[in-house]
Amino acid sequence: MVLGIRNAGSDRVWREQGGQRELQDRVVGKGLCTGCGACIGLCPYHVSHENRIVFLHSCEVKVGRCYTFCPRAPTDLDALRGALFERADLTPEIGAVRGFYIARAADPRVRETAQHGGTVSALVALALKDGMIHEAILTNAGEDLLTGGVRVTDPERVSESAGSRFVVSPALGFFNRLANDHERKIGIVTTPCQTLSLGKMRLQALVEDSGVTNLPKLVIGLFCGWAFSWGKLLAVLNEKVDMASIIGMDIPPSRYHSLEIRTHSGRMEIPLDEVSSCVREACRSCFDMTAEFSDLSVGSARLPEGWEEARQWNQVVVRTRAGEELLALAKSKGILEFRDIPAGNLERLKRAAVRKKVAAVRNLIRQSGKPDDWIYLDSRDSVFATLKAG
Repeated sequence: MVLGIRNAGSDRVWREQGGQRELQDRVVGKGLCTGCGACIGLCPYHVSHENRIVFLHSCEVKVGRCYTFCPRAPTDLDALRGALFERADLTPEIGAVRGFYIARAADPRVRETAQHGGTVSALVALALKDGMIHEAILTNAGEDLLTGGVRVTDPERVSESAGSRFVVSPALGFFNRLANDHERKIGIVTTPCQTLSLGKMRLQALVEDSGVTNLPKLVIGLFCGWAFSWGKLLAVLNEKVDMASIIGMDIPPSRYHSLEIRTHSGRMEIPLDEVSSCVREACRSCFDMTAEFSDLSVGSARLPEGWEEARQWNQVVVRTRAGEELLALAKSKGILEFRDIPAGNLERLKRAAVRKKVAAVRNLIRQSGKPDDWIYLDSRDSVFATLKAG
């Protein structure tokens, strides 16, 4: 079945079709599963268990949403970018850019409990207060840092989900279970792989009846270089720290080469070499560092004053009108405060994003054994062609 959206000058349809069998053979079996949760909450056959997707029963449906919305099922990214963003805003390195800022929550109490500058917590709380969304799907760390989705309707409770454990949450499964209530305006905070899945849902809603009755009204993406496999990380940390004492984690800039653990008794650092084997294998084949398919995306800042100052601020990339409206509202209400952008910051971010793209392609070629077979990526994609030419 052709969906009607094709790339200009190309015979490609915008996504590959399949079902559980393709999901098992082409994604999970190849070590590409990100654990995002896009395939759960749609039917009772798939569940997330201890940071892994588990198939409880075989399914013979030939075309299923589980594979359609999987971020590692082949997708025509050019069609996706063209349908979801203004073409004038698109950049090959980090996707659409309508605005770039250095910002943080104006309320120091928000910053105290949040990751870095607290921008995400402040924006989600504002969107709930203003009625832009009725509820937010966030990530909570449960016992032994195992993450999961949580539904938040009270702006005052957003801070309870602040902070990162650097383990992917299957939060999209939580979204799938809520999405049948078309009266609810849902916002969600996601990793790059999850924003791609939601982008595919948004695009399919434009071209056919996808079965998704309530698409997210707001997608806030998080910058992400990679995430840990929960089981492997747990094994390492159990030998070094009382898991119940952990109150936060951070990964400083690359020159520090460490994982920072904050506990009730203080701060400790673990050399990255000791946890590098815990990185989820699928992350090595991810091309997106800045959550390109979100409405706006947020990451840690890089400032000339050094890391201790930079960790109090965020970089923010605004991508859509919805993201632009939320940031403007935050500015007008004094929810966020801003500082001047140091010279070259955006360019450095773009270079880092390109390095991740190049590494992803290299790893995919190594896996396929063929220079033109990028498994879930298309070597003809305009972004990769531009970067190759540059």
